[in-house]
Amino acid sequence: MPNLSVTASVQTDTGCVREANEDNGRHITPSPETQNQRGTLTIVADGMGGHSSGEVASEMAIELISRFYYEDDSDASSSDALRNAIEQASSQIYETSITDEKYFGMGTTVVALALLNDSAFAAHVGDSRLYRLRRQEMERLTIDHSQVMEMVKQGVISMAEAHTHDDKNVILRAVGTQPTVEVEVSEPFYVEAGDEFMLCSDGLCDMVEDAEIREVWLGAGNDIHAASEQLIDLAKRHGGHDNITVGIVRVAAANEVETSRKVRVTREIEVL
Repeated sequence: MPNLSVTASVQTDTGCVREANEDNGRHITPSPETQNQRGTLTIVADGMGGHSSGEVASEMAIELISRFYYEDDSDASSSDALRNAIEQASSQIYETSITDEKYFGMGTTVVALALLNDSAFAAHVGDSRLYRLRRQEMERLTIDHSQVMEMVKQGVISMAEAHTHDDKNVILRAVGTQPTVEVEVSEPFYVEAGDEFMLCSDGLCDMVEDAEIREVWLGAGNDIHAASEQLIDLAKRHGGHDNITVGIVRVAAANEVETSRKVRVTREIEVL
């Protein structure tokens, strides 16, 4: 990214109740040539379908989306390449679920963020979320594909009521549960130095209100690793009934010396 640098921290935790972790997350920084064409990619996936199959679905999603996105050498735009990658991954996960009995019914939510030059775009299926922190203001950039969000859109319930509604975890679409999937891809949006983006599974946002997320995120300053750790710890203090995955991506001026460069990158930062 010309004049901009990207650092990332992706962390996941089983939480306080579940025995296994069905979440997966990854940040990919490809070779410079590939980065000029497709940018960096961050993905969080929250699997479903039971102890082993949910984990398999989320892991397959991360692996396949990454591969299909960067191997796409067609003339398709990067946003179309990401949509195609998620659709292809969904198809393969579905085929696995119907040909192997132990994986029957598995699926996963997906949220992905691509940063390319001075712009970005997102794609998601399900209720894993993307937030942006810009100049101390936090904004949610995705709308859950869930039963309660449809009720909010129709004016049946309020956003406040949605957070505690009995159907808050009922999602309307997921990757790998049907032969085809509808992927929501955003229009490209401008990125500026100092922007931070957070991708998370519902294990965070079900347990922690947006106002609390913002407070913790801001309180960590530029240390995205500390922010991720503190948000996971807060979700666990609030009960941690689900797996929790938090990925924070920070965009900085290329010549900025960041605290986060001096600390570990904690989960699957890969160079293709």
